Amino acid sequence: MNYSRFINIVSAARQPSPIRVLTDLYQRSPPSMISLAGGVPNPSLFPYETTTISLKDGSKLDFGWNIMQQALQYSSSAGVPELLNWLKEFQIKIHNPPTARYSPEKGQMDICVTTGSQDGLAKVFDMVISPGDNILLDVHCYSGILSAMKPLGCNLIGVPIDKYGIIPKALKDVLSEWKPEDAKNPKSNIPKVLYTVPNGNNPTGTSMTTQRKEEIYQIAHDYDLLIIEDDPYYFLQFEKPWAPSFLSLDIDGRVIRADSFSKILSAGLRVGFLTGPKPLIERVILHIQSSCLHTSAFTQFMVLQLLQQWGQHGFLKHVECVIEFYKKQKDLMVTAANKWLKDVAEWHEPAAGMFLWLKVKGISDTYRLVMEKALEKEVLFVPGNAFSIDSSQPSPYLRASFSFASAEQMDLAFQRLATLIKEAVQTGRETR
Repeated sequence: MNYSRFINIVSAARQPSPIRVLTDLYQRSPPSMISLAGGVPNPSLFPYETTTISLKDGSKLDFGWNIMQQALQYSSSAGVPELLNWLKEFQIKIHNPPTARYSPEKGQMDICVTTGSQDGLAKVFDMVISPGDNILLDVHCYSGILSAMKPLGCNLIGVPIDKYGIIPKALKDVLSEWKPEDAKNPKSNIPKVLYTVPNGNNPTGTSMTTQRKEEIYQIAHDYDLLIIEDDPYYFLQFEKPWAPSFLSLDIDGRVIRADSFSKILSAGLRVGFLTGPKPLIERVILHIQSSCLHTSAFTQFMVLQLLQQWGQHGFLKHVECVIEFYKKQKDLMVTAANKWLKDVAEWHEPAAGMFLWLKVKGISDTYRLVMEKALEKEVLFVPGNAFSIDSSQPSPYLRASFSFASAEQMDLAFQRLATLIKEAVQTGRETR
């Protein structure tokens, strides 16, 4: 692949920081190495000595002085080396990407740690997108992604979806304005990026099947699209077998995958990671060097110590507990929806994630219903326009999250919502 096509002028201009390069080199050096290079603060002056973190299973993570010195110090921009090694082995076990066996110039799989997956995705967008670019994404998209893309001056093109996510035929229809060979013309405005959340999409809850992913990947191959696979709900899939990831299908080296520990370990730790072709991951690392230097070493060591203690088996065992909880929560919300909303809304039961996406019947725009009427009744939802490329357009949708509320709260919230919908339909006053 010609990766220069996916590196804009700003990203191409980034150069390695000599000091950051030396930091990486020193971290991989033997203890006998004498460094007079970096302006590294002396850890003997840090007020923190040791700490112990108690886990819910009764075990503990002990941060002795040797670990604390590393956790409180500057680290590699790509991530703590031991954590990177763990993550690489894990990605190969879970996804077995073909690119793990490729040479660097052919898109060899590489990984970097980011300050949550949102940070990684924002840096990918900053690398790929130039003003005027056409970007493909689900017609309903997480508002944080829209906020990251819109200031870059690109044209966002929503691709129609169904209960299984992006519809391949619809994607072909959107791309029919161009020819596949246009991808080789630097002056063409043919889209070069497809962004999607393949499992438990936020907000729609849609999840792609194996066949659908294969069809979409083939389209991406034909039109030379870079697939940005944002998959924070991969480990919140309720039924097995799980469909293979785009990363596992990636024979071309055209997938950048964003993973997150936020839904599994802790949202506040802000530790995520990108997996993708080495030539592109290297560009992201250069951006990290010039922005935050690296994700917090302390939170990286919190994750690393836990993963090393658990091992891959222990982590996946924890994942099963997380899935069991959210599946029960989903079932409770669907039960409440069936009880109160069958006559006033429609929805697809999600196969993953945290959200139920409701289309309200008889109401063209839910904004006033959610932001005024529902608030007055002390119940919170998110109006559908928050996830629209053009938020000024009316939307009959709203998003409900089942991650936190109790069964009683879900039942009462949907009872109130049903009453509000019926009142709005009767009065015809649902507009902003």
